[in-house]
Amino acid sequence: MTSEQHLALEEKVVEILRTVFDPEIPVDIYSLGLIYGIDLDDSGDLSIDMTLTAPNCPAADFIIEDARIKLESIEGINGVNINLVFEPEWNKDMMSEEAKLELGFL
Repeated sequence: MTSEQHLALEEKVVEILRTVFDPEIPVDIYSLGLIYGIDLDDSGDLSIDMTLTAPNCPAADFIIEDARIKLESIEGINGVNINLVFEPEWNKDMMSEEAKLELGFL
């Protein structure tokens, strides 16, 4: 995979993550700051480190499965591993400016 292909795939990953929503919050998981890491190796294996707004989030399974299904549909991605992490603990300062505006924090 060339560096251009790698970059294009990473951009597509971010684009797809922006279509995944917590059903209780009208902002995507990427803009919420729930994605801590995106690692794409040259063989097309994708590893995502993500968290939740709360450890006991009732929609956790739905969010993770939605992200996995959408990410696996990207041409060039061979496998997706989503690691759920809680360090550092998520807080509203991790949200994008747009997310803060949407949720009334600005």
